[in-house]
Amino acid sequence: MDDPRDAPDVDHQVPPGVDDATVEAVGALTAALEVVEQARGMLYAFHRLTGRADNDLAAALDDLAAAGHTELADEVRADLVGRNVIDGRWTFQVVEDYDDGYWSRFREWESTVRDQLTDGRRHVYEAQLKEQNRTHGREGHEARPGT
Repeated sequence: MDDPRDAPDVDHQVPPGVDDATVEAVGALTAALEVVEQARGMLYAFHRLTGRADNDLAAALDDLAAAGHTELADEVRADLVGRNVIDGRWTFQVVEDYDDGYWSRFREWESTVRDQLTDGRRHVYEAQLKEQNRTHGREGHEARPGT
């Protein structure tokens, strides 16, 4: 008899009555959300890097002024330090708009689809792939932690 511990936990098993096409479609939707999550991370990196560049620019302009080029440093500072990166917005505002709009809505729909079609279970498609690809009974290929 097969060891029930050598199987995915219930939260990663296909719910009764759910067909393969649905599991694959929900998996594809989740994969698309993962791309959105990656894009969000890049947006936060853009936010952080832009802020760092603005601070570095201010320090460079202090150095330029200290080197005797105060007028030029002041011109650049007045135009560039603290400038909006997009019409009327600093990067924090771009991040907030993304989070409050597209990212939040995408997450809500992905969750709604999973709730309606796979009992809210996450990564069911991937769990199936793991079962197909792992070597049952081999160390390092366990179905789940602690088995």
